[in-house]
This record gives sequence, structure tokens and C-alpha cells, in this order.
Amino acid sequence: MPTYLYKNLDTGEIYEIKQSMKDEALTQHPETGAQIKRVLSAPGIVFKGSGFYATDSRTESKSSGKSEPSGSGGE
Repeated sequence: MPTYLYKNLDTGEIYEIKQSMKDEALTQHPETGAQIKRVLSAPGIVFKGSGFYATDSRTESKSSGKSEPSGSGGE
């Protein structure tokens, strides 16, 4: 179940509240009844760098024994 951040509109305090993705955003704190609003936050994971998948998960195979591509005029 995801955790969402909510901000108290009066005091500015931030709350973490777990709720289903299907539930509507809360407008009142479930325990205190204070007016709250859902706030956006940074994602928990960030992929940085150039070509994360293409360069990090593949190995170069220069000596794999593959032949040269045709069209080099070797006939």
C-alpha cells in the first residue's frame, strides 16, 4: 500500500498516510480532523546517467569470433 504525503493547511505540518491507490485524496486528517491537502514528493528511485540500460547491462564482444559484415569488397 503506497504512502502519501499530506500537509496540514493551518500549521504546515507534513503527515505520511498509507492508503490504497484507488482511494480519493483525503481532505481531513483521520485522527485530528484538521484540514489537509495531498502534496507531491520526489520519487523513491532515480535513474541517472547516459544510456543506463544500453551501457550498463551489455558487454562488448569484440573477440566473439563473428565474421566481418559482407559488402567489404572481399570477393
